[in-house]
Amino acid sequence: MKKNIVVVSAHPDDEILGAGGTLIKHRDAGHQIFWLIVTNISEEMGFSSKRVKSRQGEIDEVAGRLKAKVFKLDYPTMGLGSQELIDMVPRISDIFTKIEPHTIYVLNRSDAHSDHRVVFNAVMACTKSFRYPSIRQVMMYECISETEFAPALSENMFVPNCFTDISDEMDEKIEIMNLYESEMGEHPFPRSVANIKALATFRGASSGVQYAEAFQLIKWNRVEEL
Repeated sequence: MKKNIVVVSAHPDDEILGAGGTLIKHRDAGHQIFWLIVTNISEEMGFSSKRVKSRQGEIDEVAGRLKAKVFKLDYPTMGLGSQELIDMVPRISDIFTKIEPHTIYVLNRSDAHSDHRVVFNAVMACTKSFRYPSIRQVMMYECISETEFAPALSENMFVPNCFTDISDEMDEKIEIMNLYESEMGEHPFPRSVANIKALATFRGASSGVQYAEAFQLIKWNRVEEL
């Protein structure tokens, strides 16, 4: 069955770090991927015209690899707060109503980056079954350099309870992540090939495969499967 899949990222690269291999699986299964990018960079924010142009090129390349349709909300990066949250909810609601998603992948609710936390809250406001009956799954993903740096408090823990075997997709995940050239660095920088593979290896060992991505299941509506 063809499914509409939504992956939400506060910033381009979140989606590949947290769910890149899983998205490749969805692509190869013939599902339609919709990529919702909440923030953007601009010259008004102090970024060079070259960097702004290259970032849009990266988005286009990644979208092409995933065969994803992109929605951009264009909020200023590193600037999300309560006012943006209020404005964001109806915009996300309109998108979900239009595309009728089956599965949603969303950022971890307690990541170190405040943009991630705001995005999570906005997305969750748009998952009520009586308003969005198409939604069957909501999965929270971890994002290297943000999830592991959240305050070490019990209420902030990312507790994975679902895993995707990405052993066959790992190489392509790295290829796509490397399209974000300015975001990658050398180990021990968190967003490095070594660290991405290390996390996938650890999650794979937790689930009995070579490489895996981990998710925390927030919602699972099994009506269609019973």
